Amino acid sequence: MNRFFAAVSSAAAVGALLIVPSPPAQAVAGEVVVFSTEFERLDTYRNPEGCNKLPIAAHVLVNLSSSEVVIHADPLCLTPGLPVAPGFGSHVAPGSGSFSVNR
Repeated sequence: MNRFFAAVSSAAAVGALLIVPSPPAQAVAGEVVVFSTEFERLDTYRNPEGCNKLPIAAHVLVNLSSSEVVIHADPLCLTPGLPVAPGFGSHVAPGSGSFSVNR
């Protein structure tokens, strides 16, 4: 009975954490620039906010904004990701998914 109660309590706690709304995403000053291939123009995201889908051939992301951005493996920014500090960049696996602003 104690194990059952502990399992139900744990499940309820996890469920409560999942439904707590996250704060609304706010735009940041600056740009995030994505390089895909030598034959394509750079993709520039000015004052990015929220979740941004990366181009399918994305190769390098450069964070020229005022805040940290996070590279996610999925297109909806649901998975944990790799943080990229302002003024830094990161290689991006093709088809990585997306990046979000971390305020």
